[in-house]
Amino acid sequence: MSLESLFAFLQESPSPYHAVAAAARRLEAAGFAPLAEHAAWRLEPGKGYYVTRNQSSLIAFRLPQGALTGWRITAAHGDSPTFYVKNTALGSDKQYERWEVEGYGGMNCATWQDRPLGVAGRLVVRTPAGVESRLVASDRPVAVILSLAIHMQRDVNKGHEYNIQRDMQPLAGMNGASPDLTDLLAGVAEGETLLGADLVLFPWQQPCRVGGGLFMAARIDDQACAWATLEGLLAAAPHPFAGQVYCLFDNEEVGSGTRQGALSSFLPDVLTRAGQALGLDEEQRRRALAAAFALSADNGHAVHPNFPDKADPENKVWPNKGVVIKFNAAQKYTSTGLTIGLFRALCEQAGVPTQIFANRADEPGGSTLGHLLGQQVSVPMVDIGMAQLSMHSAMETAGADDPQYMADAVKAFFNSPFAPTADGSWTL
Repeated sequence: MSLESLFAFLQESPSPYHAVAAAARRLEAAGFAPLAEHAAWRLEPGKGYYVTRNQSSLIAFRLPQGALTGWRITAAHGDSPTFYVKNTALGSDKQYERWEVEGYGGMNCATWQDRPLGVAGRLVVRTPAGVESRLVASDRPVAVILSLAIHMQRDVNKGHEYNIQRDMQPLAGMNGASPDLTDLLAGVAEGETLLGADLVLFPWQQPCRVGGGLFMAARIDDQACAWATLEGLLAAAPHPFAGQVYCLFDNEEVGSGTRQGALSSFLPDVLTRAGQALGLDEEQRRRALAAAFALSADNGHAVHPNFPDKADPENKVWPNKGVVIKFNAAQKYTSTGLTIGLFRALCEQAGVPTQIFANRADEPGGSTLGHLLGQQVSVPMVDIGMAQLSMHSAMETAGADDPQYMADAVKAFFNSPFAPTADGSWTL
C-alpha cells in the first residue's frame, strides 16, 4: 500500500456515488460478490459480499470459515461538505450564466472561492427499458465561485459573513458559451429523457505531497478513512469465527438521518439478513451482536501551528504520530476507557502508534458516525481517525504516514482473535 493508492481513490471519488463505485471496484477485484437488497441472499462461509443503498452507501462483509459467533465492524463516510446543484438548467442574465447551488454540510466558504471546480454525481434517465441511474463527472473545470474584489469590500480581511445565495453561486461562463449540464456531462443519449440529478461541485485539484511529511487533497475527511478501512479489510485474512464488516455511509455531514445514513436500518438489516442466510436463529444472532466490536473512523483535529491554543493542553495530536483515538465526556464520540484500552492493546501488538484526542473543555467538537450508529447497533465502539489540518476546507492537509498507520491498525483489528470473556473483559 502507498500514499499513491489513497490518491487514486480520492481522484476516483468526487462524489459519494463515485466513492461507493470506487470501493465496489476494489471489493470485486478481491473476490467480493455483489448483492441486492431486493433480492434473496445465498451466502457461503468464507466468502465476501457487498451491498449498496441509494448508490451512495455500501456495506461489505466477509464471513468466517467456521460458525459465526461475532462481528468486527468499521464505519467511515464518503460525503464531504460541498455544494449541491439545484437543477441542470443554467440561470443567466444578459452576459453571465451560472448554476444555482445549495450548501451541503459545514464548509469553510472562503476556501471554495476563486478555484476551478468540476461537477460530479448521478443522472437519472428514462430509457426505453425504464429508469436508469448513471454516474457522471466533468472531464474539465466547469465553474468558479468568484470572490468580490477587495477594492469593493475594503474590510473583508477583518471578517466576512458568507451568504450562500449571494456569495457562493458558481459562474459557469459567459452567456451563450456554456453548455447546460446534460450536454456537458454527456449522460443522456438520443431518445432518452433526463428525469432527475444529484450533482455536487468538487475542487479541480489533484492530491499532492506538500513540504516534508504532509499531503494535501480534497475530501480527506472522511474519504481517507474510507480508503484506509477498506485497505485494512482487504489486507486481512478471513477470521475463524467473526464476520468482518466494512461500512461506507453517506450523509454524515448533514446528520446521518437518511435512508442511507448511519442512523438508518442499513447495517442492522445487513447483519440480520446475513445471520438468517447462514441459518442462525434469533438467539445466535443476538449473541453474535453482543460479541461484536466496532471502529468509527473519522478524522480529528491536529494541533494547528498558528493556533496551538485551540488544542487541549494535555490531549494534543499531531500528523504522522499515529492513529488518533477520540474521547468526549458528552458521548459525541463513543470511546470509553474500556474500548480505548482494547484498541490500544491491538495496536501495540501490531506496532501501530496511537495518540489520544479530546477537545478543549470550552471548545465543543463536532459529532461523528459512532454515537449515531450506536443507536442502531448497540455494540462496544471506539472513535478513531487521522490527525488532520484545515478540516472542512475545500482542500485539506494531513500527515503522509497516517493513512498507512490507519490501514495497519484496521488490518490488525480484523485479524485479531480477541473475544469477550465477561462484561468488560476480552481475551487477546
